[in-house]
Amino acid sequence: MEGSFKGILYPARLPTFHRFPAPASVAHLVQWFWIPEWNIGPGRSSRQHVIAYPTSNLVVQGGVVEFSGPTTRAAYRDLTGQGWAVGALLRPAAVPLFTDKPGAVRDQEVVLALADLQRTVSAEMATPTADKTPSADKTHDGGAHRERAVEAFVSWLGSLEFVASDEALLANRMMDVIASEPDISRIEDVAASLSVSPRTLQRIAGKYVGLSPSALIRRRRLQDAAERTRSNPTADLAVIAVELGYADHAHLTNDFRKYLGFTPSGYRKSFGEAP
Repeated sequence: MEGSFKGILYPARLPTFHRFPAPASVAHLVQWFWIPEWNIGPGRSSRQHVIAYPTSNLVVQGGVVEFSGPTTRAAYRDLTGQGWAVGALLRPAAVPLFTDKPGAVRDQEVVLALADLQRTVSAEMATPTADKTPSADKTHDGGAHRERAVEAFVSWLGSLEFVASDEALLANRMMDVIASEPDISRIEDVAASLSVSPRTLQRIAGKYVGLSPSALIRRRRLQDAAERTRSNPTADLAVIAVELGYADHAHLTNDFRKYLGFTPSGYRKSFGEAP
C-alpha cells in the first residue's frame, strides 16, 4: 500500500517506498509500517530529507533494531549501496515498551537487543518469494516479501501481550486530535476536545511522546505547510500561512527557517534544481 508523502520534503528522491496500515491487533501500538528499499550505483548517494512525524519509530535495518526517538528538527539520511529498512511508526501508547524517558532520546537512535525481531523480519526481506528458494528474485514477487516482513513484525508485537493503560490510550487520542483537526492551534483546544486539563496533556505528552503538545501542533502545521508549498507551486504563501493558523507570512517563513533551514520560497525553487 502506497502512503502519503507528508513529512517527506523531496518525494522524487525517494527509493522504492511503501507504507502499510497497522492491523487492528496492533493499531493501538503502531500508526503504520514503512519499508524503503534502495539500490544506488557505486560512488553515488541519495539524500533523504524529512520532517519526521513527532513520535518514535522502531526500525529493523542493517542487522540491528533501532529505537529512534522523537525529533525536534528536520533531518536527513544519505543512502548508499543496496539496502532496506522495515520500520514501525509507533503510537504513544507503545513508547513505554522501549523507553521510560522518551524526552531523553530526542533526535537519537538507540540500538536495542531484540534479536528475535531482527531475525524474523530480516529473514522475510531476504527471502522474497513464497517458496523461499535461494534463486528467487524479489523484483518479481509482487511485494510479497514486504507483506511478510510486516506480518513478522506484527506477530512479534503480539507476542509481547502488552495491554495499554487508559492513560496510554488517552495519549493516543491526543495525538489523533492534533493530527486530524487542522483548526486546533493551541494546547487549550486539544484539552477541550478531550475533556481534560492542559496540565494533564503536558504530563502525558512528556511521558508518552517526549515533546510538548505545543511542539506536536507546530510539527503538524509545518508538515502541512511544506506539503502545500510543494504540491501547489502557484498558491500564495501568505494564504497558506493564514489557512494553517500562522499569524502571517513572516511567521511561516520564520518557522521554515528555524526548523528546516530554508524559506518557503527557497523550498519551492529547489524543485527546479537537479537532485
